[in-house]
Amino acid sequence: MDQMDVAKDGSNISEEDIQQTRLQEEYLKSFQSLEEGQLVDGIVIQVTEDQVFVDVGYKSEGKIPVSEFDELPTVGDTVSVVLEKKENKHGEVIVSKQKADVKVFWKNLRQAFQDKAPVEGTISRVVKGGFEVTLGAGVRAFLPISQSDSQKVEKAEKLVDLKSLFYVERLYSDNKVNVVVNRRKYLEEQTEINREKFFNEVQIGESVPGIVKSFTSFGAFIDLGGFDGLLHINDMSWGHVTRPKDFVKKGQEITLKVIRLDPEEKRINLSLKHFSEDPWLHFEDKFHVNDIVKGKVTKLTEFGAFIELEEGIEGLAHISEFSWVKKVNKPEDMVAIDDDIQCMILGYDIQAGRVSLGLKQVTENPWEDIAKKYPVDTKLTRKVVKITNAGAFVELEEGIDGFLHADDISWTKRIKNPSSELTVDQEIEVVVIESDPETHRIRLGVKQLTADPWKLFAETHELGSSVEGEITSITDFGLFLRVEGGIEGLIHKQNLLENRDDIFEEVVKKYNVGDKLKVIVIDVSPERQKVAFSIKEYKRKVQREEISRYISSTQEEDDGAYTLGDLLKNKNN
Repeated sequence: MDQMDVAKDGSNISEEDIQQTRLQEEYLKSFQSLEEGQLVDGIVIQVTEDQVFVDVGYKSEGKIPVSEFDELPTVGDTVSVVLEKKENKHGEVIVSKQKADVKVFWKNLRQAFQDKAPVEGTISRVVKGGFEVTLGAGVRAFLPISQSDSQKVEKAEKLVDLKSLFYVERLYSDNKVNVVVNRRKYLEEQTEINREKFFNEVQIGESVPGIVKSFTSFGAFIDLGGFDGLLHINDMSWGHVTRPKDFVKKGQEITLKVIRLDPEEKRINLSLKHFSEDPWLHFEDKFHVNDIVKGKVTKLTEFGAFIELEEGIEGLAHISEFSWVKKVNKPEDMVAIDDDIQCMILGYDIQAGRVSLGLKQVTENPWEDIAKKYPVDTKLTRKVVKITNAGAFVELEEGIDGFLHADDISWTKRIKNPSSELTVDQEIEVVVIESDPETHRIRLGVKQLTADPWKLFAETHELGSSVEGEITSITDFGLFLRVEGGIEGLIHKQNLLENRDDIFEEVVKKYNVGDKLKVIVIDVSPERQKVAFSIKEYKRKVQREEISRYISSTQEEDDGAYTLGDLLKNKNN
């Protein structure tokens, strides 16, 4: 018979019944082959308030306390349990889901360790050197703080109760369970996966969400999902940005445009300003060089003021362009933030987004008429306002000073320190000796109020002429002598000694500062302001004059021949 078999009692048995009988026999055989302590699967057949009944294929069901379940199963669910006893004294099967969970957990944990696959866990508390992580089934692992995050952990407490995935670094140590996990490695892998996905899927010009992570002097880093993009300071606004924190805040969720992608360098540049049209595109339609425009002061620096001409367009007025005549030390001395002011466009660079502005150009330039107002040779009485090592500034009018150099204070005195001759607020008489409007320079002089004594001396004293003066100083190379006009000249030691055998150190002892001397002018140079004198030549001149006078007087008495020998003989007599 194909479909039916005949039982021993003669009745017909279906093939389905035969198959079912065989399955039951095989199941009973498999159950009989199980060892106590072995892991088996059971089917949930009933769930009560405090117990779950599981059919493990034996004559009685296993009972599991509800407390062993994190989530209650439903009838028909498969549950893994450990067969503790096939039959107790009451004929019941004793099973444990809790022990089964531990077996399954360790099986999966070992597999994850071998396969280098991540496992789930929860950071439960802070311990010395790191954290304790609960992995499940009563197993706890150690997480070193250096491996707890992809960034430096500032406050460890913030990671407590965090559920995450971890790599298992170690299971045992010294034959004891000692599980060590690594979260940083997992996060870094996910970051690379997300970054690669970003470069593959996102195009330049697309908008992406991000969170402001940190700031630098040149912009802000934006967290795009574990990896960073840069929002450069120049891409925050079409206008001038000095502080990134003025535009975005740490932790702020923002949407930005992608403006540059560099997969090789793993760089992503983002922008806020590209959500609006570049105002510089229409700059030349509105503004031109030498235009006088209105603007608002937005920022002051030590070198000038930034002025907004319209939204997104700012120019810089350098401090040197603040005033024609005033020396401005600080921009705030002239303008303040939010001031509405007029200025002139001096130049611009559209590609660089720069405009140079001037404040002084909207007022008259007093230097244009300065040459007419203060021509050369103009004599003035004005006040000293500042003294330097090189000279003194004399105020001609508000904002315009002339400079009196130390060399132009006196014809005859060498002035090393102008403050020895002048004081601030002192009224002095000066004369304009140079006026240059282009360089904004006016030079003044005091000595030029009188004639040059060096020229006068040269005009009135020929070489070889005699002059009287007073010794002002004695040096190891000669004597300095002050003569008429206050000029000083040098009597070099070679012009002091009358005879070759004379010793300078001995001869000079005869002279003292303040002594009056008559000398001969042997050199004069007004250009170099130098005069040289000679005592030796003066004495020779006196001798020659005496000889001439003697010869003249003798000839009047005796018209006969007369010689130098006669003169000497007469002198000896």
